[in-house]
Amino acid sequence: MQRRAAAIYVAFFIVLGAASYSLIATATAPTVEFDNPDHRLAQGDEFSVENRQYTVTTISAEMEGGGGGHGGAASVTRSGQLTWTNDSARYTQTWEHDATVTYQGEDYRVVVVQEEDPTTFGLEEVINRSAILRNDSAARNELVTVNGTEYVVRETDGNRTLTPASEYFPEPASTQYSEGDSLPYQGNTTTVSSVSNDSATLAWTAPRTNPVDVGDEANVTLNGQQYFAYFPDNSTLVLESDYGVYQRQTAEIDTYHEHVNGLWGISIVSFATAIMLLGMAYMPSRY
Repeated sequence: MQRRAAAIYVAFFIVLGAASYSLIATATAPTVEFDNPDHRLAQGDEFSVENRQYTVTTISAEMEGGGGGHGGAASVTRSGQLTWTNDSARYTQTWEHDATVTYQGEDYRVVVVQEEDPTTFGLEEVINRSAILRNDSAARNELVTVNGTEYVVRETDGNRTLTPASEYFPEPASTQYSEGDSLPYQGNTTTVSSVSNDSATLAWTAPRTNPVDVGDEANVTLNGQQYFAYFPDNSTLVLESDYGVYQRQTAEIDTYHEHVNGLWGISIVSFATAIMLLGMAYMPSRY
């Protein structure tokens, strides 16, 4: 009678454990899916947010972990980058007083008119004396100084002459600019924004490309609009303004895993109990 009762209980726990395991085996795990997101994008796609045009420049996926013999599972980290262009971005360039700058392909020295509140500066041509001397076959490549004055040594038909450097080299060209004046610079119409005793500042407007980094399952703000970014695979970016859509789905996934863990617990306990009852039923009796 003891073994018959034990067999009934063993059969009950086996059926219970098998039923729990069958539910685990046949259940389909929910995943995050956006049926109608604000934007579903691939690399190279363009889209608009509040009249600002964006381009998906990159979508990347990198494998992390899973190596080194530590038993860690490999995971995929996805990310992307968007760009947008500001057609009238402001640029500035500061020229320090007495510095040499390249302007229109030539070298100039910046000369700020030193006064209490300067508003003017000049560009004075930098004369390349070495190049001029090299191009003159009659002149030596080095200057000589006599009584504090620099001279150019020239030899013609065996005759050596000394020409003052101030007379030999051309007078450097110079141009004056004041605050508010315009001048061409780097292909743009540039304005003299401000002048101080230390420097002159130029300003102009031109297009500027601005990058926006996008992380997986992270918020990103585009032109004042916040989106939730999600990469469902290695080549797709989803932007969803309603974060609740993602929250509801992740809550369902968490609930699913809780149920699966509970069913695993039932299966393990049921099979363990059946084995224990079976072993106890066939233990030899002491009486």
